[in-house]
Amino acid sequence: MSAILDGFSWALLILGGFICVSGAIGMHRFPDFFSRMHAASVTDTLGGTLVLMGLMLQTDGQYLVLVKLILVLLFILITSPTGSHALAKAALHGGLRPKLGSKQDEKDADVLNNFGHQPTSDTDSRSFNTDNKE
Repeated sequence: MSAILDGFSWALLILGGFICVSGAIGMHRFPDFFSRMHAASVTDTLGGTLVLMGLMLQTDGQYLVLVKLILVLLFILITSPTGSHALAKAALHGGLRPKLGSKQDEKDADVLNNFGHQPTSDTDSRSFNTDNKE
């Protein structure tokens, strides 16, 4: 039984470490602030949870250590998504907009500025109306 728990514990530790490393790579490779923040927050929460669960299986009857690991896990599960949400709201409030798609960089446009765009001239109305039979 102990060998099975050790194997499962090491599997969780290795998987959690892999997810944390992949999140670090994603933070350097993703194009904008919001996708980098997403990579950091998701991998922090998931990778940290898996590492802590792997460590919980290694406590071997030390209940004080187990309680401390559970408290750390609860702290991470509460603060990481909350902090990421607050950071995203602050960035949006500060005027930073997410970039989507490969052509967005060329046009220097973003989704939030074009959302709800109404045609203002005659040429704009023709481009939006595809059923126009003139």
